[in-house]
Amino acid sequence: MARLGRTLVIANPAAQNGKGRQGAEFVERFLQGYESATDGFEVTLTDGPGHAERIARGADGTDTVIALGGDGVIHETVNGLMGIDASSRPRLGVIALGSGNDYARTLHVEQNAPEASLGQLFQGKARRLDLGRVNGTYFVETLSFGLDAAIALDTMQKRVENGEHGTRLFASSGIEMFRDHLRDYAYEGTLDEEHVSGRSVVFAVQVGPTYGGGFKVCPAASPTDGKLDVCRSVRTPSVPRTLALFAQARMGLHVGSSVLDLRRVTHMTLDFEEALPCQADGERVEGTHFEIESVPGALEVIVPNSFRY
Repeated sequence: MARLGRTLVIANPAAQNGKGRQGAEFVERFLQGYESATDGFEVTLTDGPGHAERIARGADGTDTVIALGGDGVIHETVNGLMGIDASSRPRLGVIALGSGNDYARTLHVEQNAPEASLGQLFQGKARRLDLGRVNGTYFVETLSFGLDAAIALDTMQKRVENGEHGTRLFASSGIEMFRDHLRDYAYEGTLDEEHVSGRSVVFAVQVGPTYGGGFKVCPAASPTDGKLDVCRSVRTPSVPRTLALFAQARMGLHVGSSVLDLRRVTHMTLDFEEALPCQADGERVEGTHFEIESVPGALEVIVPNSFRY
């Protein structure tokens, strides 16, 4: 069994309809029973938005910080860790207990199975992985604007209000957004050195391949290539065409569409004519001007042996 060193577990007790608390209790019992696995540990429960980031920012001197919960607590934990000097920044481990679990998919971490994902941590290896950054905020998996961001934000709200979750939720929310909020947004900016402008319905920027609980919006995206993958609409498709692309994206079959432009970049700037829905890892981002960049090898992450990038 690999040693995690001095270990801090940051757990969202509300994750997966309250199963986060049970998961945290399981991890605490496990670590108490296997003292050789760590050089001491602490389990801390979050009490609301932003708390995981504050806890992680104070983890200087810790060897491993484990984020237990969904993409939201991982997002906050990573932003806290990136506030620690690189020379003493802890490595990240993930125990995925969430609705979308897209970062867990990228890492090949078992989803909603604390015992299995904890086992992967002990048998895994540390790799330096890329992050994205938008206006100073880091994201581990996805950044999007417009329709897909509206869907992501709507699903987050529904999870809070009534506990819905999973890919089916993303699909049902998508249909609702198509009905009530389908529109394009005018922008201009740069993709690396190329000037771009136009109107876009969908504009996604990915570190890993999926969002929305497994929709393969950028199926070739990799967290180890130092790039961000971009999927943007270059024409405004009809509602039926948009619905078809949405369905095809579940399996990554949309990539050959003439409506879409897919490419890899290291840096982007975007200026929208008006405020629009924007999200990073499911968390709302405000503004009309966005500076976006890849941060290669930014964070050491414990990944399973099945991780292949």
